[in-house]
Amino acid sequence: MAFKIATIGCGGMARQGHGPAHARYAREQPEVELVACCDVRAAAAESFRAEFGYRRAYSDFEELLAAERPDAVCVYVPVMLTTPVVCRVFALGYPVLTEKPPGMTTAEIDQLIAAAGSVPHQVAFNRRFTPLIRELRRQLPGHLHHLEYDFTRVDRRDADFSTTAIHGLDTVRFLAGADYRHLRIRYQHLPELGPAVANTMVDGELTSGVTVHLAFCPVAGVVVERATVQAHDHTWYLQVPVWGAFDSPGRLQHFERGQLVTELDGGSVGDGREMFEESGFYAENAAFFDDLRAGRRPACDLPAARQSVQVMEALRERRAEFVADEA
Repeated sequence: MAFKIATIGCGGMARQGHGPAHARYAREQPEVELVACCDVRAAAAESFRAEFGYRRAYSDFEELLAAERPDAVCVYVPVMLTTPVVCRVFALGYPVLTEKPPGMTTAEIDQLIAAAGSVPHQVAFNRRFTPLIRELRRQLPGHLHHLEYDFTRVDRRDADFSTTAIHGLDTVRFLAGADYRHLRIRYQHLPELGPAVANTMVDGELTSGVTVHLAFCPVAGVVVERATVQAHDHTWYLQVPVWGAFDSPGRLQHFERGQLVTELDGGSVGDGREMFEESGFYAENAAFFDDLRAGRRPACDLPAARQSVQVMEALRERRAEFVADEA
């Protein structure tokens, strides 16, 4: 029996990362059908269909669902539309892969969690599926001391950069395998560059006792994401492959007592050298589809993503502190 995939939202993120992932998955799995894609802009839906091999294009997602009855629905809509669209898809009983952030606020992700009920779903935090990041997590010992994450962009004067910064917030939780306990947040406001532009520094502690430092600089001179992890006698340096990054395809170095033990580049980990593969887009989509086909519950679900949304909300509201017990 065919496994039918549908996509809602055919914008830049869908076209850059998810469309190529779906096309590859369908090529390698003969029983998979890319049945339909949808966008309120009919021309965008049609061009997406033609580029990635979908059978039909729609401009109304409820019409698509009623006509196609897909087995998996991928939602890649603008952030302000994620909650209403995903809640409606849940109400109709369809498994969902949704782009980040899964809700703009704690209230919204709680609404999504309630709407999901027992419907299988996954949040598309692609860093959790980036081969180099997963390799770093595999190498890490059970007890860590300190974790740092630097996150820089060029000329990002967004009114709300927190919806991008959530990638770094979530990646730290994923690498450490623990939630945040207490964070202190400082802002370097740059009003001459825009009313909402600011560098953001986050320092704190995880529930495991690991200390963390995250630096978000949206108007720096280079696009990079870099992690440093410290443990007794061990240090890891990670350069994350992301679109437009100076560091792509990325690198992972492990030092023990002053000696370089291993060094891997992004092309040597995983099974592809295209950016949608090196940056985790293929793996996150394939994991969701594979889990559904095997009858498994996807791992990166809404409850797992909840605290990342909470801290994102704290950054947006320019709070000076985040305390998990009060969240």
